[in-house]
Amino acid sequence: MKTIRLMLLLLLLTPASFSLAEIFYSKNEAMELAFGKGAQVEQLPLFPDDNQAAKIQQDAKVKLDSGLFTFYIGKNQGKILGYAAIETNTVRTKPETLMIVLTPNGELRNVYTLAFHEPPEYQPSERWFEQLYKRPLAEMDFNKGVDGISGATLSTRSALSSIRKVMSFYEVMVKNKSTN
Repeated sequence: MKTIRLMLLLLLLTPASFSLAEIFYSKNEAMELAFGKGAQVEQLPLFPDDNQAAKIQQDAKVKLDSGLFTFYIGKNQGKILGYAAIETNTVRTKPETLMIVLTPNGELRNVYTLAFHEPPEYQPSERWFEQLYKRPLAEMDFNKGVDGISGATLSTRSALSSIRKVMSFYEVMVKNKSTN
């Protein structure tokens, strides 16, 4: 009986923040969202050299934390449907995972929140992401007309950083190169 009481006490003392974590899509579900049912998905691992990394960091306004970046390329009968990248960043103290989807020409097409572990009120909405679609990399900034969300500043900054990073990798390492 003491063991049960102790377990109940520990359960009551456990922080409620664990219930805030939410995973919305698995990787397979995300790829289907990005490219449609039945699309062939290939990985494109990228290893930027020092010059490419410097250019990506400058354009994206972020520091690269790895020498490897992976795009997922959606194809249908050999035709490229688009590119996707999965980015995980710490917002305040907990992670968010976004899938950023680009058109075959490198324009931002969609952003999907795959997982969000901060309180739900800090999560940028689909409507917020829509203002970014088809916006060029140079205009992905709060100083260039991107509206913020009061109370979710860190989340939107994190999302913009991820989007700029993905678009910059595309510009520097994929654009004008054959991936077929």
